[in-house]
Amino acid sequence: MSDTDPRREAAIRRLKAKRDLRTNLVSYVVVNAFLVVIWAVTGANFFWPIFVIGGWGFGLAMHAWTVYGQKPITEEDVTREMQRGGDVVE
Repeated sequence: MSDTDPRREAAIRRLKAKRDLRTNLVSYVVVNAFLVVIWAVTGANFFWPIFVIGGWGFGLAMHAWTVYGQKPITEEDVTREMQRGGDVVE
């Protein structure tokens, strides 16, 4: 297997994506825990960290979807789309 094998390159991209997701998840937990501690120490009134938790959580969920939920585009998909025709998008 050569270094330019497309399967190898795809596997490396998937591994990097999984590593990036884990890094994002750890950052999410650490930063949001820190924000909750700040909220608690400063009087624990309105739970303002929910905005960061919710917004970042949505982004994290979308990141996880791209890593684990989306199927890769196959040659069969490309062929099927080419047969459908349609407008050329540039």
